[in-house]
Amino acid sequence: MRKLLFLLCCIPACVEAQTYAVANIPDSLQANARAIKRSESIRMTVKSASKAIIRHKYAITVMNEDGLRYSGYSGYYDKMIRINEIDGKLFDASGKEIKSVKKKDITDRSQDDDMSLITDGRIKQHRFYSTSFPYTVEYEDEIEMNGIFNLEDWMPIPAQKYALQQSSFTVEVPADYGLRFKQFNYAGAPVVTNSGKTITYQWELKNVPGFVSEPFQPDVSQVLPHVMTAPTKFEFGGYQGDMSTWQGLGKYISSLYVGRDALPENVKADIHRLTDGISDRKQKIRLIYEYMQQNTRYISIQLGIGGLQPFPATDVATKKYGDCKALSNYMVSLLKEVGIWANNVIITAGEGERGLLEDFPANYFNHAVMCVPDAKDTMWLECTSQTVSAGYMGGFTGNRKALFIADDGGHVVSTPAYKAKDNLQIRSIMGAINPDGHLAVDVATHFTGQQQERVHGLVHGATEKEREEFLNEAISLPTYKLEKFNYVETKGIIPAMDEYLKISAPNYAAVSGKRIFVMPNLFNRNGTKLPTDKPRRFDILLDYPYQDVDSINLAIPNGYESEAVPKDVSLKTKFGSYSISFKLNGNSIAVVRVSERNAGLFPATDYAALVSYYEEIYKADRSRFVLVKRDVTP
Repeated sequence: MRKLLFLLCCIPACVEAQTYAVANIPDSLQANARAIKRSESIRMTVKSASKAIIRHKYAITVMNEDGLRYSGYSGYYDKMIRINEIDGKLFDASGKEIKSVKKKDITDRSQDDDMSLITDGRIKQHRFYSTSFPYTVEYEDEIEMNGIFNLEDWMPIPAQKYALQQSSFTVEVPADYGLRFKQFNYAGAPVVTNSGKTITYQWELKNVPGFVSEPFQPDVSQVLPHVMTAPTKFEFGGYQGDMSTWQGLGKYISSLYVGRDALPENVKADIHRLTDGISDRKQKIRLIYEYMQQNTRYISIQLGIGGLQPFPATDVATKKYGDCKALSNYMVSLLKEVGIWANNVIITAGEGERGLLEDFPANYFNHAVMCVPDAKDTMWLECTSQTVSAGYMGGFTGNRKALFIADDGGHVVSTPAYKAKDNLQIRSIMGAINPDGHLAVDVATHFTGQQQERVHGLVHGATEKEREEFLNEAISLPTYKLEKFNYVETKGIIPAMDEYLKISAPNYAAVSGKRIFVMPNLFNRNGTKLPTDKPRRFDILLDYPYQDVDSINLAIPNGYESEAVPKDVSLKTKFGSYSISFKLNGNSIAVVRVSERNAGLFPATDYAALVSYYEEIYKADRSRFVLVKRDVTP
């Protein structure tokens, strides 16, 4: 009997060891994998419009040091989200358990993002430390949501070189709840079970090898399996709403702003003193915007429903700070004081973000801006920056769908999209090469739109080291000395930055006997060499259009003439166009380079054409003049 009992007690440990033994992972999953998700179960049980329980259990095998980022646990909680339990275990390569989580090992800290002045958000974290690869970590937690504005999404493969053995996502809701979901890159439909009282949806994915990221690839959320879920009727922070339409979601957001637009009398007086004598509407908006920039600063305050509801305009005026919602609402209130009607807008911000999906109302949002509607010329304002130009959205919030908040609810709108002619880099280079190959040049560059954003940041917020790194990348000479530099900014709907550099570069041109070899395209060489060793898997995303124009004039030493002049190149493709011309006019090399990129999403079948296009540019950008010293006949 004791022997039988002993065997029965051993069964769970033996099964678990077999489950997590690395030897049981198919070779196809180990290739290109820095981490492998062995198993995952996410079960979300929605109890009501305001309450849900999420139970998450997962095991990840960390294959090497590159997979360490996936070896830990992190769970967020606040007044509306509670973590009921956390369990964790560490297994060696054979699947043997070697350590488990102890309560004292779990750290509990404030959600410090370096921008939040006050936050009730906290994070529980844990990490197993092991230097013996591969090993497996298993974690399990239960989260209780007391207030629902968004539901759990399922994205079983979060990144490249991450393989998946098994993952399931189960959602159980009351029969009358009205769960909404949207699938991406998932074949088939969920398994749906209706018990009469509840409806259960289940998705599952198995045996997906890791992939290697491709150049110009869309974000993984757009190319890998992904399921979004969202409520219809919901309750959050004591406010009820209906998210089944954008208008309904906008009504909920609008209700959070009611009564928060009052201004102190001194601020009202400031605004009238600033604008009462001005009739031009745009100038009024610009002056009030600059007043807001000069008298406030961005800082996040996240308390309770504070992630959605702004602090009153009076508080912003008095304390002179606020988060994105508070500052945008404050700006709306300032404009209202002088009779200019404006609206708050919530948006998904970030470089490369696509914004909301019109056919699936949900909480996509991480930022707020505002705009002044006009039938012909709506003006958009980013209120968290103290330096950006009035009316400019740029790469952070431009060219995407957002939710315009009006009295009658939400309306999907498009933020400004910038064309190639808006995103310019116009460069003029005047210089000279001496007989020893030393180069001295004056460089004047005019940046506009999205091409000026990095320079704008360089001028207004970069450290000395960051400025040096930027200039090193821009100059890209093997050795050089920056003799002088200067920047001049021009504000506007399409802002501009002018950069002036004076550079000397010893031994830039190669001197061999009586010949000098000169590569005249100094600063704008395409460095992209696209790989061709594997078939293209994903579509090609060129995220924003731009145009570069380089005009180069280099004086050459007296007594030299051309032995070889590069051939002109002209290319025109669906991805953009490129041309470069070379001339030797007396004692001067003249080069004109024009490159324009088209934005868009192109099928993977176009990849070979893209490779060819970039190869042609790569070669043309490195073309050389060969100068030879003329013989002097006695």
